[in-house]
Amino acid sequence: MSVLRCQICTKEFYVKPSHIKLGWGKYCSIECRSKSQLNGKFVKCLICNKSIYRSTAHLGRSISGKYFCSKKCQTLWRNSIYIEDRSANWINGSKSYRDIMIRRDLISNCYICKIKEKRILVIHHKDKNRSNNNLSNLVCLCLNCHFLVHHDKKISDDLNNTS
Repeated sequence: MSVLRCQICTKEFYVKPSHIKLGWGKYCSIECRSKSQLNGKFVKCLICNKSIYRSTAHLGRSISGKYFCSKKCQTLWRNSIYIEDRSANWINGSKSYRDIMIRRDLISNCYICKIKEKRILVIHHKDKNRSNNNLSNLVCLCLNCHFLVHHDKKISDDLNNTS
């Protein structure tokens, strides 16, 4: 039996000569062998400063260059950064037109098909100008009718001519 030093912890251990021929006998234990296979690095979670290991593949995939220990920490960061005007869905300041319709109690049913399910009702701007929030320019539509208004010229013209 040969005595070798572990490549990770430098502890001496015994190895069979036949194992040395096979290329084994570099590490004293499974733990040291596992540590040798890690090629990434330890980084700190941006929110809680917990030390976490990330592989080189994971390090290369991060667009923001920030790392998180869990989805909870990632969501806390994202919700603090991508709000209001920095959100991809933030167009023209705010969704004040929906608030206007709710305050006037004008969200009750679809103007075209008369469906009353409030969960699928949206506000449509007749002139397609989101900054024009006059009540005469706003109409309540269900999602299906809203799609049709934007993609069917006849329905759009009928809606614009009714008021």
